Amino acid sequence: MKVVIAEKPDQGATLAKPFPHRKRQGYIEIHPTAIFPKGAYITWAVGHLFQLQGPEKYESKWKKWTLDDLPIIPHRFQYELQRAKAKQFSVIKELLNKKEVTEIIHAGDAGREGELIIRNIVSMSSVQKPMKRLWISSLTEKAITLGFESLREETEMRNLYYEAYSRACADWLVGMNASRVYSILLKQQGMSDVFSAGRVQTPTLALIVRRDEEIDRFRSEPFWEVKADFQVGDYTYEGIWQKDGESRIQSRELAEKIASFCQNKPASVTNMNVERKEFSPPLLFNLSALQATINKMYKFSPKKTLDVLQKLYQKGIVSYPRSDSQYVTKGEAEAFPEIMTKLQAYSPYNQWIPAPEASLLNNKRFVNEAKVSDHYAIIPTEQVTDPGSLPEDERKIYDVVVKRFIAAHHDKAIIHYTTITTIVDDRAEFISKGKQILQEGWRKVLMQHDKEDDPLLPPVAEQDKGFVKKVITKEGKTQPPKRYTEGQLITLMKTAGKHMDNDELEKVLKQTEGLGTEATRAGIITMLKDRKYIDIQKNIVFPTDKAKVLIRAIGENVLSSAEMTAKWEQRLQEIGKGKASAPEFMEQVKKLSDRLVQNALKESQTWKFEDLDTDSIQRRKGKKGKPATKASLGRCLKCDGKVIDKGKFYGCSNYQKTKCSFTISKTILSKKITQKIVKQVLKEGKSDRIDGFKKGEKEFSAYLSWDTHQKKIQFQFDVN
Repeated sequence: MKVVIAEKPDQGATLAKPFPHRKRQGYIEIHPTAIFPKGAYITWAVGHLFQLQGPEKYESKWKKWTLDDLPIIPHRFQYELQRAKAKQFSVIKELLNKKEVTEIIHAGDAGREGELIIRNIVSMSSVQKPMKRLWISSLTEKAITLGFESLREETEMRNLYYEAYSRACADWLVGMNASRVYSILLKQQGMSDVFSAGRVQTPTLALIVRRDEEIDRFRSEPFWEVKADFQVGDYTYEGIWQKDGESRIQSRELAEKIASFCQNKPASVTNMNVERKEFSPPLLFNLSALQATINKMYKFSPKKTLDVLQKLYQKGIVSYPRSDSQYVTKGEAEAFPEIMTKLQAYSPYNQWIPAPEASLLNNKRFVNEAKVSDHYAIIPTEQVTDPGSLPEDERKIYDVVVKRFIAAHHDKAIIHYTTITTIVDDRAEFISKGKQILQEGWRKVLMQHDKEDDPLLPPVAEQDKGFVKKVITKEGKTQPPKRYTEGQLITLMKTAGKHMDNDELEKVLKQTEGLGTEATRAGIITMLKDRKYIDIQKNIVFPTDKAKVLIRAIGENVLSSAEMTAKWEQRLQEIGKGKASAPEFMEQVKKLSDRLVQNALKESQTWKFEDLDTDSIQRRKGKKGKPATKASLGRCLKCDGKVIDKGKFYGCSNYQKTKCSFTISKTILSKKITQKIVKQVLKEGKSDRIDGFKKGEKEFSAYLSWDTHQKKIQFQFDVN
């Protein structure tokens, strides 16, 4: 008899579905079948049943946080059972120890964490029985049956366990030592919060904070553009003045002078350039690409996308969700015609099927064995489902996966990009740009609502003559870098902090190792939220004051380096492939942990936080453990009371006594209002100029000032 151990209860139930079975308490009994002649028990973990022991379990003195004991480096790491999951472990252990059980089937998720979860259970059960590995990329009944018929030797996956174990121990060492040293040193600076730091979370946080610093340093400058409407024969089109490739003019006077010069002047077409570009269908989805796409379309957080995708996977209607590949093997491609035929039964997919490409079997853009390691791309399985029958969130994600799959079977898109150069009175040069879609191809599947096609430029020819019909000047302002959305943050983690456009992304990703893995990135962002390092407002990521303090303290230390952390991830993957030594890697991590502590001790002598709002992250306790009185930010402009931080806004401490209604929101038109700004308004009646207020699609700059007549905070603008 065999014991099958799945990673989660619902996966255990799905694995049992193709076979006659009976539910028991904590497991399912499979009746004898061709695959299980003597029957089997299918049981499950509940995620990680075991965790690495805390420092005090190795050395009692390590319970107290002191600089003298750092770095903390256990001689040998040990796991301990999580109390809340002891009951399920007891069920599994009892099954494994049954005399009739002669073999264990490891059926954890087909990835490194799944490998660690199940092997830890077997190891901590002290059972020495032969083990095989179920390795499947979808949970359809067909895939499950084939998987059990072709089990893999556990030795094939043992290196993956070493990778996961090394990752867990390395994260423990770096996180434990970095968190303690920075928390202790920052407490000496008056901040009594716990500052969690880690191998992946900290460089990710550094990307967010450094973007925020770029925005703070940015000073918006005005510029002007000159736009003209040209009449050439029967055609009218618009152009923008430029010189040496630059269209922005730094002074209003010069812009108006150019516009005045061009008014009613003759114009001629000096160049008409048409560039033909062909765009192949986008690659199939891996998890990061899907999370970024869904975030852009529906504002789902990466974690929500993964959670919903996991439900679709457990229903057997999409393939393995945590895949890092955007390709499939020929084996999977052989099933594509069947999947397309089944999809044709449902709207709106029937309007794009049959597709121009009946098969992708020989299309190397999508079918490439060398680019599929553990799992292939996220695609719909042959267990096709009516999207209308799914809950709304599941329907949205399933629909996006299906459409990307269908688009792969369509022709390339062909677009003409047109540039017209028009000269006014032989002196002023204007550029007009437009495009025309010659062949829609895959775009009709994925871009039904795309508005990029305008403007369409007229078919004028070089040397055509005309005149300036209208000319205007338009004022604009330089815009600061934009903060990241959650979806953009996932892509940035994938590329180890490298900024690139979509064309570059496709070329670079196959060589780049990112921060974390497909399976962990959403969890890292969630962790940063839970630890109060970031706020998410309308899908935009803002760093908190706590985050700014930590990243300021870490500085250019290796702990904040995205590229260094990406190299670590690459080394971990090499361990998983048997190409690197786990013990050698751990020795390097131990040395790094010591270096992190020494660097922090040395650099703490030069830390300065005067320009940051540290009051909000101080958690000093008053007598008998009660929170101390909140620090005053200044005198209330209405009643002369104290203005304090009240959580989601700043307000007067006299509200309970006198109902004083003075408040300042912490976010005004998407702009975070810091304690530093509030202090300045309370002290001087007006803030410095603040860039980045956003109303609709328009961004603007303004001052916050106190209106003494209306008794309220209002915007004040520069007078031109």
